Amino acid sequence: MNIIKNTALTLLLGFSSGATSVIAYAEEAAKSSVYSPNEAIMHIEAAKVEIIKNDFVPPSQHIKEARAASEKVTGDPDTVKKAHACIIQAQIKTKQGDIQGATEELNKALELYKSL
Repeated sequence: MNIIKNTALTLLLGFSSGATSVIAYAEEAAKSSVYSPNEAIMHIEAAKVEIIKNDFVPPSQHIKEARAASEKVTGDPDTVKKAHACIIQAQIKTKQGDIQGATEELNKALELYKSL
């Protein structure tokens, strides 16, 4: 009876340690995955088109979505931070009604994302 308990305990410990190592590996793989800036680029281009048309309701939505997508982008940390900052500045300038400034900031963000 004692041998059965020891064997069961050993197997249980072996399976549980194997399961935790698989979970740790899966988490590490998820952290190291690369998130492409394509979604952010799509929203930035849509916002530029709407800003040029002087229609300020949709661009604010596109800029919000570009900002949310830019938080997920991975790559060169300095480039990602600069592009995210450009999107924030474009959002601010859009709220102020500065069409030219918002367009310039969005162009900067596009160039930064395309360089990734």
